[in-house]
Amino acid sequence: MDCKENKSKYILQELGMKKRQRLKNIKQLKLKDFGHVVRHNNLEKLCLEGAVDGRRGRGRPRRRWTREISDWLGFSVREASILAQDRDGFRSAVWEATSYKDPP
Repeated sequence: MDCKENKSKYILQELGMKKRQRLKNIKQLKLKDFGHVVRHNNLEKLCLEGAVDGRRGRGRPRRRWTREISDWLGFSVREASILAQDRDGFRSAVWEATSYKDPP
């Protein structure tokens, strides 16, 4: 194994860690935003609950934000909404959902 190959592996490994950290930050921000939205009574909460009239767009349905939230937390959206009312409990659930366990 020569020097160039070692350097390339090192750079790829570093980039992989940066990407993982960015994805973790994005996931954390989305989960925090969800908690903020469900604790308030406003238009965003109505949209989240599907209480807004209108038509769906054509084509394949997009992956819903709520689906990501429930996948990450391991709860249904309703359970996550109830959990979000307790800030400390929701904060610990977000921390647990965004902490990566490195494979052995």
